[in-house]
Parts: sequence; C-alpha cells; structure tokens
Amino acid sequence: MSTASTRLPEGRYGRPSDQRADRKLKIAGSVLGAFLLALIGYFAYHYVAQNEISAEVIAFDASDGAVKVHLEVRKDAGASGYCTLRSQSADGAEVGRADFRFSGPATRIDKVVTLRTTAQGTTAELLGCHTG
Repeated sequence: MSTASTRLPEGRYGRPSDQRADRKLKIAGSVLGAFLLALIGYFAYHYVAQNEISAEVIAFDASDGAVKVHLEVRKDAGASGYCTLRSQSADGAEVGRADFRFSGPATRIDKVVTLRTTAQGTTAELLGCHTG
C-alpha cells in the first residue's frame, strides 16, 4: 500500500497564491515604513534646525509691581528674536506678560529682565522664543 503524494511537483505550477500575497505585503510594508521614517526625519530636522533661539528661566524674584527674571538665552550667532514671559498671581490669573528682544553676535545671553505686573506675581513662566 502506497500513499499518493499531495504535494505538487516543484517548479511546475509557479508559486502558490499565499506566497505571492505575503511577498507583496512585505514590499508594501517596507515601502510604507521607509516613507514614515523619512517623514519623521524631515520633521525632526526642521524642528531642530529652525529653532534658532531657546531660553530658560534660571530664577525669579517677585515684588508688588514687577517680577525680576534671570533669563538665559541661547541662539545662533547674529540671530535676533524675542522671548515671551508671563507671570500669574496666586489664584492663577495672569498679571503680566511681555516680550523681550535679543540680538547681536553673542550665542549665549545671561540677562535679568523686569516684567511689570498689575498685582503681586507668584510665577515667572517662559512661554516661548521666536526669531524675527
């Protein structure tokens, strides 16, 4: 008693349809993955390269009519722009907001700026820096 083979002869009828579908899915997945990786790289480059000014609040001292803010700014040489600061009262209401401009050849500026407020400020918050 011999049993008949259920396998097709090799190379006679081509690849089964499942193998062709798997290969197409692998190719489509690879192309899509490469595209997404390139897109993420593009946005990451533009986020880092276009951000010419960054800053950090080192310390602040609040009084009745003003908040003195020690600000450290890092920028490209020759770039000019501004940083926006705000102060809030103890109840969370905004009591002061101002833009401070920075320009010149220095790449690091360490400066104390005065933010005038309408009431006692309890915070000094850096909202962001922009070129221009």
